[in-house]
This record gives sequence, C-alpha cells and structure tokens, in this order.
Amino acid sequence: MTDTRRPRPAVPRCPRPAVPRSVRVASAALALTGLLAVSGCSGDAKPARQAGPAVTAEPAALSPTAKPTGSPSGAVVALTPDVEARLDSAIKQVMSEVDIPGVIVGYTTPDGSYQRTFGVADRSTGTAMSPDLYMRIGSVTKTFTTTAVLRLVDQGKLHLDDPVSKYVPNVPGGDGITLRQLGEMRSGLFNYTLDDDFQQAFFKDPSRPFTPDQLLGYAFKHPANFAPGARFEYSNTNLILLGLVVEKVGGRPLQDFLKQQVFTPAGLSRTSLPTDAAFPDPHAHGYTDQTLSGKVEDSTTWNPSWGWAAGAAISNLADLQTWSKALATGEPLLKPATQAERLKFKSVGDSPDLGYGFGIFTTHGWMGHNGSLPGYESVVLYLPQAKASLAILLNTDITHDESEPSTFLARAITRIVSPDNVYTLPTPPGTGSPTASPTASPSPTASPTGSASPKASPTATAPGTPTGTATLHVS
Repeated sequence: MTDTRRPRPAVPRCPRPAVPRSVRVASAALALTGLLAVSGCSGDAKPARQAGPAVTAEPAALSPTAKPTGSPSGAVVALTPDVEARLDSAIKQVMSEVDIPGVIVGYTTPDGSYQRTFGVADRSTGTAMSPDLYMRIGSVTKTFTTTAVLRLVDQGKLHLDDPVSKYVPNVPGGDGITLRQLGEMRSGLFNYTLDDDFQQAFFKDPSRPFTPDQLLGYAFKHPANFAPGARFEYSNTNLILLGLVVEKVGGRPLQDFLKQQVFTPAGLSRTSLPTDAAFPDPHAHGYTDQTLSGKVEDSTTWNPSWGWAAGAAISNLADLQTWSKALATGEPLLKPATQAERLKFKSVGDSPDLGYGFGIFTTHGWMGHNGSLPGYESVVLYLPQAKASLAILLNTDITHDESEPSTFLARAITRIVSPDNVYTLPTPPGTGSPTASPTASPSPTASPTGSASPKASPTATAPGTPTGTATLHVS
C-alpha cells in the first residue's frame, strides 16, 4: 500500500528482472510498499505486457479473502538499553544486506522513545543522515488526500457513497463508481502508471511536469479492469480523481486545501504537497535503479508531479510520527463516526490480518501506509492498543529479493518491539515487460477531463535512446 509508490501504497511491489533492469515508478509516490506498495503490481490480475518502459505503481498483488481480524496482542516490549541496542544492530544489518544508503527511524510509546539515523544522506559528499531532513514520502500522500475527502464529509459537502461523476466529468463508468470505492482501491479503473505512453514520457524526461488531466488521459484510454466494488486493485488513478474532487468541492487547489484543512490543524508544519520539483532544505538525496539504463541514478530533482494526490508529498520524521496517530485515530481532524468509515477494512490478501480501508491499511494490528517513488521510501504506522507510533524514512527504493527495502526495515523493527504484531506485506507477483525500446513521442489530444493529455504516436527511436526495459514502479 507503495508505490503513492513510485510513479508505488503506495502508498503500498513488482519484482524486476536482473537483465534488463526494470524501472519501477510505483504508484506514484504512491503505493504501498509490499501490501500495496505494490504500486505497480496489484490485485488479482496482472497488467498486460507492454512495449517500452513499464511504469508500475501499485501495491502488492492482493486478492480479497476473509475479513481482517486484527492483532493477536497489541503489546510492545519496553525500550530498555538492551532493546535499543538490538534495534541498532538489526537496522544496521538490514542496511548492509539490502544496500540502503541512509535511514531515519522514530519509534514512540507512552513509556519511551527511540530515534536514530544511520548512513548517509548524500553518497557523493558522505553527509550523514539527520532526523530533521525533508524526504519524499510517496504513497503516504494518499492518507492526506483521503483525509481531505473525509474532512469534506464532516462539513456536509459530500458523501462517500456519492458517484464520482457528480464532481468529475467524463470518468468512464463514473455514475457507478463511488468516492468510497476510489479510496478503498475497488473502482476497477486502470492504473495510469502502468500505461506504456506514460512510462515512455516519464522515462524520456523525469523532470517534466504532468497535470492531473494528463494522468487521467493515460488511464481512461484503457477499459476498466473489473466492475466497481468487485475486488481490490491498487490504482493511483483513484487518488488523482479524489484530488480533483477535493479541489472542486473545497474550492481551492489541493495543496492549499491540504495545508489549511489537514497539515495545519494536525500540527504538520513541515509537510507539503509540492507543485513542481522543489525540495526544501535540508533534504536527503535519493537513489534509484528505475532508469532506462538500469544503472543507479540520483533522483533527487526528478519532478514528482506525476504522483500528485497519490504520491508527491514531502515531510519529515517528526511530522510523520505525529501523523501516524492522527491517521489511525482521526484526532483532531475527524468526527468518530467519520473515522469509523475510514477504518472499515476489507481483506486484500490470504491473511485475515491484512486489510485496506479508505486510504489506510492494517497489517497484523499496525495501521498506516507506506510509500515509494524513485529514490525514496517511507513507512508510517500506529499500533492502537499500545499507542505506539513508528515512522521510517530511507533514500532508496531499490528492491532486494523482490521486496521493498522499507519492508525489510519495518519487519526487523517490529519483530523486536512488537513480536506479536510483526509488520508483514506480501511480495507482489512479477509483471514483466518486453525489452522493446521506447519509440513513441507524446502529442497532445483531448483528454477525458477536458484538457490536453499525451497520446503517443509512433516515431523513430531517438539516437542514443537506451534499448533496455524500464518499468516504472510506484507505490
């Protein structure tokens, strides 16, 4: 549930072949890593294989089964010096095995707090990680956008069971898709980050901006994957639509509504939704192999606009620890009845302890979301029974053994602090894509929402264009 990740989650990932390397733009910042973070691979069905770089931004593949039952215990281990030493050792071991440049970790209970930084924020200078760094957080953005929708519910301006067509025109099948189904990832709408033309446009120039209407244009040229409500399938398209709903009903740009109605009242002074590639200082450099060449590159200045309401947000450790509690409890933003709607988890996997609600997941008692986009990953969690919060930020999205690096860290940490409630997200199935090189260049055509959206027309491959497969993975 990654990655809001990568143009993947997710918010929540798809395994990448060794040769050629795949470029994952998981759910645009979007996706849930693991559970969803499968921002590029999701649901029961695998996306069709497509020529050119494949951008995958979805959560892990999950099929609805039994209802989630919650955690066995909810108890946590006291933060003694010995436990803190075990945490230090476990995090360092994961970093070494998975090759993570830098990590920021914050874990807090009513009885104690553990805050650490490890590794480097910039490989070229060796600058150390520090807890105050701004980081791109991928699909954790989805939790802000869905909270904005719920704020409008509390204000009596919309209802979760309204059809999206009431607010956004020209959505295929929009009369039968509710806002609730968008937030629960059950609309059936095609995930735009899996579209071949989008992937080619992104990989050709990762610094280029995308508009919400352009993103929807990539999605709406594909038929729906299933009838609304039929099953769970992580799709960044859902959050782009919810972002437009917030703008329409809230009467202001999404970034302004979030600042006034979500960030400020929740006490998130260092969280924002950028409208371009701007990155406040100080920030960590991000490293990804979601590139046409398959080589690791610095993605710090890549434009996250392709993730927008699904994965473009920026935050820091302190804000995310504050947010973990607000997200899981609704306080101080939502009425209890509205928060209860958010927490109507439906199963998305074989385990009864994995579920997805309205822009939030539960895994073995922990509630929250993860995120991944090229160069960055995040996990934001809260264990209600123990009133424990956990936030993890890292500056790479390069998978290891087909799993997100953030998943390895969250699992290692929770094994120590909450052994009865271990963070677990399934490994998404492989999607694969052919090795054809990009041959299309975008030319504007009318989008389903009324503004220009790229539609590729065949042209000759530009000189020097890499011929490897690039699969954008986002969660």
